[in-house]
Amino acid sequence: MSRILILYSTVDGHTVHICERLKQVAERDGHAVTLAELKSNLGLDLAPFDRVAIGASIRYGRHRPYVAAFLRARREILERKECAFFTVNIVARKPEKNAPETNPYMRKFLKQIGWRPGTLAVFAGKLDYPRYTFWDRQVIRFIMLLTRGPTDPSAIVDFTDWRKVEAFAQSLGVAPRAAPVNRG
Repeated sequence: MSRILILYSTVDGHTVHICERLKQVAERDGHAVTLAELKSNLGLDLAPFDRVAIGASIRYGRHRPYVAAFLRARREILERKECAFFTVNIVARKPEKNAPETNPYMRKFLKQIGWRPGTLAVFAGKLDYPRYTFWDRQVIRFIMLLTRGPTDPSAIVDFTDWRKVEAFAQSLGVAPRAAPVNRG
């Protein structure tokens, strides 16, 4: 049994739902899991945890600045643990952009933080037009028009591959691998 910490950064709440599924699967597999919002837990003691997973959503092409700041500030302790990072974005709805190696946001973020956790994943997010503010709805509809996605302002589309999420959750509790390669 491992003690797993799952930290998340979310804009509209879908990343939380993904993290809740990760927690559910990991607990079913016998692990003790703590789920916490990153922004309000930047100083959380990471020492008691065997593994740390961090999930962050994208809005307008960027993760929240505090995600990178946290990873830079806590890099030393994170490098001594089994770590995972995943990003949630609508671009990942496209098969050619739904892997860590092909997702532009993941690639840019890893370069930005100068560190590569041992386990990476990219999940397609959820489009929820009715939930967005008027201006967000207009901007996101325009982006969807440009990228050939849904533009109906009443549309709610969950692009998440939940089997992929569950497989990632199972990987959080596996025996340690070789030390992750840090590219900085």
